[in-house]
Amino acid sequence: MGTTFAVVFVALYAAHLVMDHWGQTSHQAANKGRCGSRTENRAGRLACASHVATYTAGTALTTLLVALVFADVAVSPLGFVVGQAVSALTHYWADRRHTLARLAAATGKAGFYALGAPRPGRDDNPSLGTGSYALDQSWHIGWLAVSAFLTALLGG
Repeated sequence: MGTTFAVVFVALYAAHLVMDHWGQTSHQAANKGRCGSRTENRAGRLACASHVATYTAGTALTTLLVALVFADVAVSPLGFVVGQAVSALTHYWADRRHTLARLAAATGKAGFYALGAPRPGRDDNPSLGTGSYALDQSWHIGWLAVSAFLTALLGG
């Protein structure tokens, strides 16, 4: 089980880095957090679901490849489905943005979440070095570990 966990986690982490950045379209990135009116919410949910679908295709393919290539990696159909579902659902939840922002506020991390964000009325340049990005990525990686653990635990 330990080998399966380690190999699947590394594979999920690598797939995450590629699919969350290279596999995400500019449209998805710009719109997945939209919320407010019914139309805004629908557009945000659709962009986020589209991103998570391609993201999950990448993590699923990567998990299947390591399971096929490495004989000591045991991945059952149940473990595969549960691991991928946990990864996809938690990824979608965080990428809607307002959900993660609310969690950050509820846990006393609102100030950290806002680090690097453009200031109201200023022409600041947002970057990948924001607190929201750091919390987003740590959320995803933590859940990838849970997904790898469940994949290994239910591996058979």
